[in-house]
Amino acid sequence: MGSEVSKQMERRKTIQTEKKSLSDLKSSGEDYPGSDYRPQDRKNWMSHLDPQKLRINQIVWPGTHDSATNKIGIPLLTRPFAQCQSLSIYRQLSLGTRVLDIRVQEHRRVCHGILLTYGVDLVLNDVKKFLSDTQSEILILEIRTEFGHEDPPEFDKYLEEQLGEHLIHQDDAVFGKTVAELLPKRVICVWKPRKSSQPKPGSPLWSAGFLKDNWINTDLPSTKFDGNLNHLSEHPPVTSRKYFYRIENTVTPVADNPVLCVKPVTRRIHGYARLFIAQCFAKGFADRLQVFSTDFIDEDFVDACAGLTHARVEGKA
Repeated sequence: MGSEVSKQMERRKTIQTEKKSLSDLKSSGEDYPGSDYRPQDRKNWMSHLDPQKLRINQIVWPGTHDSATNKIGIPLLTRPFAQCQSLSIYRQLSLGTRVLDIRVQEHRRVCHGILLTYGVDLVLNDVKKFLSDTQSEILILEIRTEFGHEDPPEFDKYLEEQLGEHLIHQDDAVFGKTVAELLPKRVICVWKPRKSSQPKPGSPLWSAGFLKDNWINTDLPSTKFDGNLNHLSEHPPVTSRKYFYRIENTVTPVADNPVLCVKPVTRRIHGYARLFIAQCFAKGFADRLQVFSTDFIDEDFVDACAGLTHARVEGKA
């Protein structure tokens, strides 16, 4: 018992040290090209950047991690351990989110680990409602079979039936095209089954290799921040690669720590998204930043991504 108490005390000390490290780094500044930009209308922020000029590989895509968990589990009982977003899919998209991370299981239910929530049809209905409300917003919809679950049967056909008219087909040329060149197609849907066949080249769906990341499983904010920077530095600039690369401004509850609820752990890093972008510039690889995701997305996170996108379109970054 004594050793466990000592271990947890040391853990708390490490967390405080890492939080202070990020806080001290923040004093060096969070300014970067576009950091003062605020979208006129977050629901239509891509439209205001001119679809004729905005290229897919210029976009810094604000995304949500475990997007469809706003109603997961049982309120006040299991939900705090699995909820990563408090807004519905439609409200996230209206706020400015442009990358969704949806986890499913064999019965087409959205899940996070062993906990289940609503069916994926509700997600797709929200996506289609948003598309009907807007004209020039492009989305990346990532759907994967959650670890420990089986693939939903014939799920690729289901996605194609539900989103067919909106789907941007898998094609390397997409990365260099403008938004206007892709319209009226609006959705890049990446389907990541665990056992079923991956989507083939030219398919309406995109395969797993087109959306990459390096998951760092830690609740230590500076460890995650620095690890994200290191992994990002290993990739080529967005203008010369044919895949999306995601950085997640998140930390994760871990089993050996008494704080297991998502929201208080998230707060350790949540306020440092702008600092991360500024550090990318300071270290010389801001041209590699592309998909940037978070738990509990808010307006400032969207503005940070839209601002850098605006600077790229204007030739300032």
